[in-house]
Amino acid sequence: MSQELQILLITAASIGFFHTLFGPDHYLPFIMIGKARKWSLPKVIWLTLLCGVGHILSSVVLGIFGIMLEVQVAKLEFIESFRGNLAAWAFIAFGLIYALWGLRHWWHSRNGKHSHTKIEKSGNITPWVLFIIFALGPCEPLIPVLMYPAVIESASALIMVTSVFGIVTLTTMTSAVVASYYGLSFVNLKKIEPFSHPIAGMVIFFSGIAMQFLGL
Repeated sequence: MSQELQILLITAASIGFFHTLFGPDHYLPFIMIGKARKWSLPKVIWLTLLCGVGHILSSVVLGIFGIMLEVQVAKLEFIESFRGNLAAWAFIAFGLIYALWGLRHWWHSRNGKHSHTKIEKSGNITPWVLFIIFALGPCEPLIPVLMYPAVIESASALIMVTSVFGIVTLTTMTSAVVASYYGLSFVNLKKIEPFSHPIAGMVIFFSGIAMQFLGL
């Protein structure tokens, strides 16, 4: 293994960890939606992994096509930037809509109205909405910082670097979700439980704001 490849592997692991940890959109939506809907931890982990795989693979596929077609990095960075903006605004819109739906649900519950069927339907749709948003969202450093330099070494180097980035990213996502889920289990949330859906929506909304305007 060359020194250059060793550096790339360390860089892949570091970027995968810090990019995920400092990007609240990688784990907060799963924590908040899971708590609001009272999903089991295995279900939340499954959704986190599903969305994480979609998030990573979308950039990997784009990067591979770019390498095969010898597309300049700058062009792929433009596409990734566009996808990033699209994902951020999708987070903002989804969070706001979910918060408004949560307020409506709270109002109906407060006035003794029942809408279990609608709640169940929205619960079935929510995971797929999150998956689509995550699939739209790019892993910004993956293509220019890792994939293009790795392929200069060899195809096996590209696979190794991409795999390390993906594994570390998914591990960090699920670890953050599990740690937060267990941490919240020790907090008495009964007072704010009726507002769990609006709060979840607003957290996702502000995660999108952070993505779009703070670059997180």
